[in-house]
Amino acid sequence: MPDSLAKAPVAVVWDVGRVLYEWELRHLYAKLIDDPEELDWFLANVVTEEWHFEHDAGRPLAEMVPERQAQFPRYAPLIAAYAERFVESIPGPVAGTHALVEALAARGVPQYGLTNFGAEFWDMFRPTAPIFDLMQDIVVSGRERCVKPDPAIYAVLEGRSGRAPGELFFIDDRSENVAAARARGWHAHQFKEAAALEAELASHGLL
Repeated sequence: MPDSLAKAPVAVVWDVGRVLYEWELRHLYAKLIDDPEELDWFLANVVTEEWHFEHDAGRPLAEMVPERQAQFPRYAPLIAAYAERFVESIPGPVAGTHALVEALAARGVPQYGLTNFGAEFWDMFRPTAPIFDLMQDIVVSGRERCVKPDPAIYAVLEGRSGRAPGELFFIDDRSENVAAARARGWHAHQFKEAAALEAELASHGLL
């Protein structure tokens, strides 16, 4: 165990997708493709999470979308919808987590975001999400051109927050992102549901 984990965390770092907000490309495309088999094929081959991850890593939509439309011309309008209507892939908050952000804020616990999120999509989404007003800062992968679990993006958060690794309690749904945080000496929790997270936050004295 890193020596830093002997320290109690004093600040909380939140992932966004599937921790604070539900996110599935299917939420958008189920409105646009009626046939279930075609919908499954489209999400597995055309607008995929792997392709979407390129925007999280900093690739601009102006490159991604025309390139994909050239590959799949039949689906050009649906690929355009990815850029135009992405916010519809985020149907709402994850149950219970916004209440935890509010409870931490009420206790004066500093909070930050560390998210794999495209810069252009973040600019679309952020105004719809006032929960982030309760956070001191949000590190967005698309702006940094660096994605979790690369250690460099965790270092960005450390630098901007001025927090030592052992002061940080990180929450993410992906095991590889949690492992990368722990490797830097952060406290970390792999998110499954809000009740278990609440119990762990309480065990560290954060709630």
